Amino acid sequence: MPRSDCTLITIPISHFCEKARWALDRAGVDYEERAHLQVIHWLAVKRAGSGGRTVPVLVCGDVVLSDSADILAFADARAPADKRLYPGDAEQAAAVRALERDFDERLGPHGRRWMYEHMRGQRKLVKQYAPTGVPTWQRLGLPIAYGTVAKIIDRHLDIDAAKAALSIGEVRATFDEVGQRLQDGRRYLMGDRFTAADLTFSALTAAVLMPPQYGVPLPQPDELPAAMGAVVRELRGHPAGAYALRMFREQRR
Repeated sequence: MPRSDCTLITIPISHFCEKARWALDRAGVDYEERAHLQVIHWLAVKRAGSGGRTVPVLVCGDVVLSDSADILAFADARAPADKRLYPGDAEQAAAVRALERDFDERLGPHGRRWMYEHMRGQRKLVKQYAPTGVPTWQRLGLPIAYGTVAKIIDRHLDIDAAKAALSIGEVRATFDEVGQRLQDGRRYLMGDRFTAADLTFSALTAAVLMPPQYGVPLPQPDELPAAMGAVVRELRGHPAGAYALRMFREQRR
């Protein structure tokens, strides 16, 4: 089987990587995913020439995209008309991008910080779920590198208990804003059409909802530490959480 011309470099459990996967899958863009564990992914990103340390990174020939919003735009330009993520109307498209940007800047980082803080020390769960799709040598090395990698992640993402508590407050605020938007009975955030705003919100809730239809397996509430599982159940019951889970069921393939 011929290899794809496009390569998507990911951390498999990353919700920003799920955002990119979802958009590429929806648009029918053929790509090969190359998954890596946290910190180790820095080497792959550097080789790709993205100029940064973050994933996702999409490499298609001479094109290197290192921001999930840019990957969505790339996918959208190649999507069939009924799968487009941005409206043709310039004003509506700008509104979609404004929501996408807000979710990227607030929901994504804050949900991630909260998740990492509450997964601290959960070696069994990390070993079971984190290495999905990564090379064998990374999977085998995870138990040895776990402590060092955890410390690097804490420093790199500025994670501690106090900041995580503030972060879950930001997540709840975003959920409340989305819930208010949906109060009028609209099916999607912008009305009657699924857009990049819906995809981005839904993908970035994964750190706090653990959706079963995610691109890779995630631990479910009963497997999580009790306090973390309680918050996941609470947010799944929130109108915005229920909407995000519906988007995964209906729109994620």
